[in-house]
Amino acid sequence: MPKIERFEDLICWQKARELANVVYDLTERATFSRDARLRGQLQGAAGSVMHNIAEGFDSGSKPEFIRFLKMARRSASEIQSEIYLACDRKYITEQERQRTYNLATESKRLINGMINHLRGKSKNDGN
Repeated sequence: MPKIERFEDLICWQKARELANVVYDLTERATFSRDARLRGQLQGAAGSVMHNIAEGFDSGSKPEFIRFLKMARRSASEIQSEIYLACDRKYITEQERQRTYNLATESKRLINGMINHLRGKSKNDGN
């Protein structure tokens, strides 16, 4: 397995970047022009997922990196909640909500895997 030298090498960061771009693509539509607050909340949370992973990577310690990963995971959950409102308000379709929700779920799964790796736990530890 190649050594990870940059945050860009982390699969969880790559997935978070994909999620952020999907969120930005959705929120830059005219349907969101009436709701700058929700648009800003979604964009902020989307950026927060990838930025916290990057910041944590360079934090200098495993506990600090884990702390930043947990913040990233919470931001992915925030996206999941906010896109329900976006769908309820008809800013996005149910299909778009589901796709975005699934990307956020995948991001959280990868973040959890990184947290477990940093804690020295294997996938079979049950944590």
